[in-house]
Amino acid sequence: MSVSGRVMAVCTSPEKGTAKKNVGSGHFIENYGIEGDAHAGKWHRQVSLLSYDKIQAFRAKGANVEDGAFGENLIVSNIDFSKLAVGSIFECQGVVLKLTQIGKECHSHCEIYKRMGECIMPKEGVFAEVVHGGTISIGDTFNYKEDEND
Repeated sequence: MSVSGRVMAVCTSPEKGTAKKNVGSGHFIENYGIEGDAHAGKWHRQVSLLSYDKIQAFRAKGANVEDGAFGENLIVSNIDFSKLAVGSIFECQGVVLKLTQIGKECHSHCEIYKRMGECIMPKEGVFAEVVHGGTISIGDTFNYKEDEND
């Protein structure tokens, strides 16, 4: 099965523990992450992804959140990341990402949780490793394949 979405935002932050900012375009480095992002490194959570549609639904509940507020690197429309399997492969402009983790434990409630009583990143956010590098920008087509054997 193959599904396509559109990149709505590319977000980075130079320091951990701060909201990311939409920078419009990012250079993805193989086995590392996004150049200039504090969460890049040699580990399994190099890139974080969140569905644009889930963010819009959260905003409809009254949440005033900017792109990157959840700590997400990529916001993509038309793909529900939380329903995918670990091992799923994404391709965008030659960049290949492999899904490594779905959701994350929230050790201390973030500012969004304190304002809204909930946060979507722990259940809706996913993480990936960069298998092949390149550049991803707003407006690019983002493709999903079920897994690396598909």
